[in-house]
Amino acid sequence: MSETLSSLGFLRVAVASPALRVADVPYNLEQAAAAVRLAGERHCRLLVLPELALTGYSCADLFLQPLLVAAAATALDELAAIGAREGVALIVGLPLAIGDRLFNCAAFLAGGRLCGLVPKQFLPNSQEFYEKRWFAPASLLRQATLDWRGTAVPVGTDLIFRAEGFDACRIGIEICEDAWTVSPPSGRLATQGATLLTNLSASPELLGKARYRRELVCGQSARCLAAYAYASAGPGESTTDLVFSGHSLIAENGQLLAESERFSFATVVSHADVDLGRLVGERLRSSSFVDAAADEAPRFIPFPLGETPAATFSRPVPAMPFVPGDDDERAERCREIFALQTTGLAKRLLHTGGRQVVLGISGGLDSTLALLVTCRAFDRLDLPRSGIVAVTMPGFGTTARTRDNAAGLAGQLGVQLRTIPIDAAVRQHFADIGHPESQHDITFENAQARERTQLLMDIANQVGGLVIGTGDLSELALGWCTYNGDHMSMYAVNCGVPKTLVRYLVDWCAEEEFSGRCAAILHDISATPVSPELLPPAANGEIEQRTEEQVGPYLLHDFFLYHALRLQFPPAKILFLAERAFAGNYDRAQLCRWLRLFYQRFFSQQFKRSCLPDGPKIGSVALSPRGDWRMPSDAVARLWLDELDRLEGAAGE
Repeated sequence: MSETLSSLGFLRVAVASPALRVADVPYNLEQAAAAVRLAGERHCRLLVLPELALTGYSCADLFLQPLLVAAAATALDELAAIGAREGVALIVGLPLAIGDRLFNCAAFLAGGRLCGLVPKQFLPNSQEFYEKRWFAPASLLRQATLDWRGTAVPVGTDLIFRAEGFDACRIGIEICEDAWTVSPPSGRLATQGATLLTNLSASPELLGKARYRRELVCGQSARCLAAYAYASAGPGESTTDLVFSGHSLIAENGQLLAESERFSFATVVSHADVDLGRLVGERLRSSSFVDAAADEAPRFIPFPLGETPAATFSRPVPAMPFVPGDDDERAERCREIFALQTTGLAKRLLHTGGRQVVLGISGGLDSTLALLVTCRAFDRLDLPRSGIVAVTMPGFGTTARTRDNAAGLAGQLGVQLRTIPIDAAVRQHFADIGHPESQHDITFENAQARERTQLLMDIANQVGGLVIGTGDLSELALGWCTYNGDHMSMYAVNCGVPKTLVRYLVDWCAEEEFSGRCAAILHDISATPVSPELLPPAANGEIEQRTEEQVGPYLLHDFFLYHALRLQFPPAKILFLAERAFAGNYDRAQLCRWLRLFYQRFFSQQFKRSCLPDGPKIGSVALSPRGDWRMPSDAVARLWLDELDRLEGAAGE
């Protein structure tokens, strides 16, 4: 069976601001139908149209004309049939008489029929608004169903529309002013289970209102752990006293996914692939969301939902989810991370009363960042940098480039530098345990890492200071550290920073925090290949051992880490997204290979994470056993690896 977006948890939703003529229902139906057809061509499966879209919002006393109301009801049936032909479910606004009152309603149409009606709850009646002159609020509704062409149709504010065969797709509706109130109905709908909140609006444009509207929609989607689709009336509305812009938006959990062009007299349709599966997962992890559950039960209304081929997926997938693509945003993030790291270390130094620290520097990215953080923490506490003991410990794999960069950086920063070669000590250790020096295996490598850690710990005792850890988040995820070697320290300042971000942090420090010769060294360190330098260098003296040739590209592993831990996605969804993020750079076979290794190492190396030193949480992914991540060290990866087997097998068919 072909993969579909719904099988991966996605729904393609559209918001439209159709061209409009006030009170011209036939014309408005034509424009709404055009929007439906355009949404269908884009494989959208849900379309949200504005408030009172079939008549126009600005009809004023014409709403009291039965002819206008009846024309809108007839147009609704025609629109339902058009939606069925295009395979698009839609929500559209119209005035509707229920009992002896007129309500401003949202109609949900799917499969060629009217599935339900939701009346507006809060009617603005001040400044430019005068809705209570024509409409009754939902609180005055006295019936739970409406006879529509001989069928009982649910009506009320307690309706949630649930897609058949796609349980994560649960749609709640509010109308315009409802979202601007102290307690928006969408909050209750979200706690009752709605994952996609929709708003049919006719929001007039005022100076500065677009920005506020954007923040309102994004903020409500974040508070509700939901997607939010907002469709607003356009400039075809009456301009007697107001101007409408057609500002429509789609947001997901605080992130703006789509935004329409404003002030267009033509029909404008914007769409996005919202990740409803992710939102269900976010809610499962949020105890606050569970505690906020509404007391009253909603009425779930089933509706048929068409499928969108996965091959048409149109949502951008960042290859580096930890690293913002925008330069200014990335710089701001680096500034914030550096502040978190330096504050964490400064607090630990204040608590211990320490004026001395020890850390190993190799001329690599991680130890460089740790040294920079330590210097700034000392500066903040008005401690002399001479209290920082930077130890470079050249061994069998150390190259001139990294050794010179480590020593040069220490000199530029004004810290103590100790150079202690470890070759002799490690050779003695090999002799003691009977290990041939020519046997370049895990023992050969780990003996060097543990010798270095022993030196750092003993020097820390000697000077009465703390050992500062240098390992990063990506290394912890892969277990790419030596147990009781570089795995251990007294405070680990980099433990919350992924490898793909470390390089940007070092470059940012060179550009904003440090200058001159120091900045030049930092840029060269940033350009140095990632390596533990535990194996002898090449004949030309260059680095021979490259970490990413052994464990795979950190670019991929950070991508896997974010989607597997932050979003809890299964292998199938991670692979689907990775194929789009890295198209043209890595093929499916390569992605499967490194994703398999990620899962194998992540499960097998948990024992290292179960006894981590203290260190600050930086972002939304953290692996401290005292904080975000609790996992048995003997958990089995079979389910995840079996799914990868299935995915690789399906690719070969």
